[in-house]
Amino acid sequence: MSVAALVLAAGSGGRLGHPLPKAFVLIGGKPLLLYSLETLASVQEIDCVVPVIAGADLDRFRALGLDGIPKLAAPVVGGAERQDSVAAGLAALSNHAVLNQDEGSLVVIHDAARPWVRPAAVSRVVAAARRDGAAILAVPVADTIKRVSDGRVIETPNRAECWVAQTPQVFRLGLLREALARAEAAGRLATDDAQLVEWLGAPVTIVPGDADNQKITFAEDLAAAGHRLDRAPGEKK
Repeated sequence: MSVAALVLAAGSGGRLGHPLPKAFVLIGGKPLLLYSLETLASVQEIDCVVPVIAGADLDRFRALGLDGIPKLAAPVVGGAERQDSVAAGLAALSNHAVLNQDEGSLVVIHDAARPWVRPAAVSRVVAAARRDGAAILAVPVADTIKRVSDGRVIETPNRAECWVAQTPQVFRLGLLREALARAEAAGRLATDDAQLVEWLGAPVTIVPGDADNQKITFAEDLAAAGHRLDRAPGEKK
């Protein structure tokens, strides 16, 4: 069963408040995107890694000179929405020799904005998807969650049943293709890839992730990432 990884880096990162696109912001002297590419390429189960970036960033990406990263495929131009970027990545993979058009192959989807994912966690979630067809990394919530409408609490879900979704999220190729096609036909946009599969009624397995696999969204997240490297220079995830 072949395994291909899509690293989503086509967003502008407007909430970060940085002049550069988020994927190219430096942390410890390295572009944010590079951390995820290197980590996924180091995972034994993954056969190829495909960066999905904005069309306007192609020259910026090529200037990074990443030819030395093993398993790295050519970049793919993403779209306006997350689903568009995933669809573009899948279209590129359909011509990639690694997958051999096998609907049972696995697709790993990871946000470039999560630079600290650990190789062991990637291996765990790939193993679960190989067994069950769909699996995601997630961590249990620590706080009480409130559902709110018009500024008022409408529900307090059972905290024991609430988890925070992370990436990578891993799916059998055929299942992910069907989920994307159904969502497009219905005009539905998901906030993560697992939601697309959930809409099909297919089960998604939760694999415990790591608390430090956090997403960099705001300026304070970027500052915290820099402080982490200051505390542990040369740290490997």
